[in-house]
Amino acid sequence: MQGKTVIITGATSGIGEVAAVHLAEQGARIVFTARDQKRADDTLAKLKRANPAAAHAFHLADLSLLAEMKRVGAELAREPEIDVLVNNAGALFNKRQETADGLEMTFAVNHMAYFVITNLLMGKLKPGARIVTTASNAHRGAKLNFDDLQSRRGYIGFPVYSKSKLANILFNRELARRVPAGVTANALHPGFVATRFGDHSGGIMRAVLKVAKPLGAISPEEGAKTIIYLASSPEVAKVTGEYFYESKITTPTREAQNDADARRLWEISEQIAGLS
Repeated sequence: MQGKTVIITGATSGIGEVAAVHLAEQGARIVFTARDQKRADDTLAKLKRANPAAAHAFHLADLSLLAEMKRVGAELAREPEIDVLVNNAGALFNKRQETADGLEMTFAVNHMAYFVITNLLMGKLKPGARIVTTASNAHRGAKLNFDDLQSRRGYIGFPVYSKSKLANILFNRELARRVPAGVTANALHPGFVATRFGDHSGGIMRAVLKVAKPLGAISPEEGAKTIIYLASSPEVAKVTGEYFYESKITTPTREAQNDADARRLWEISEQIAGLS
């Protein structure tokens, strides 16, 4: 990773921050997005300790808003070349919230931010570049309802989150077909990780996660391993369009392998974002 530029969304805590620091230790320059200035400053300090020679940087953005996704995507696209893009920002909401764009918050943050930023950076991905997308085995049991992608009917936090993780895998599937030659795109399940994730979701989901994390969750260091592997290992330099768990290819659900759904989701996302 010596001298390579890695862009990471969701790098100020949990597996994103762990991956960022480890990749910096391997010699990479890290450019990341953040919502909060203080947490961004804290992560930047860790990166400077990990690799003082690199000019690490961050961009503040609210990745629930299309205008912010596009603004930060344009800022990131000023990088001369990008070696790795890690789509990692995500959230879970117990109650339905709608963004200023009229999008359901989970769909906006967990899917549209990946879609918009990746598309805006496509032209800056150098040959051999890698796109890494954090999905989840939470997609198991989920099925997209294209007549209600914004979950206006019968909203329940975790099932909506599960659909967003299915969307991540379908996005990666179609992305692997569309990237420039030589660029790879892979998705992953990090495992059930003990991080800040879900702590602010509210309601019963917050209570469930508070109990579950100490009982069965792995550390952020363990959860970040597959991100680091996909971003840096020579073993996967030419592997694309796959879904990984514990640094091995695994099979997602039948719904996550539906090429027609992957293409339809892409086309709808283009319309929502105003991109082509």
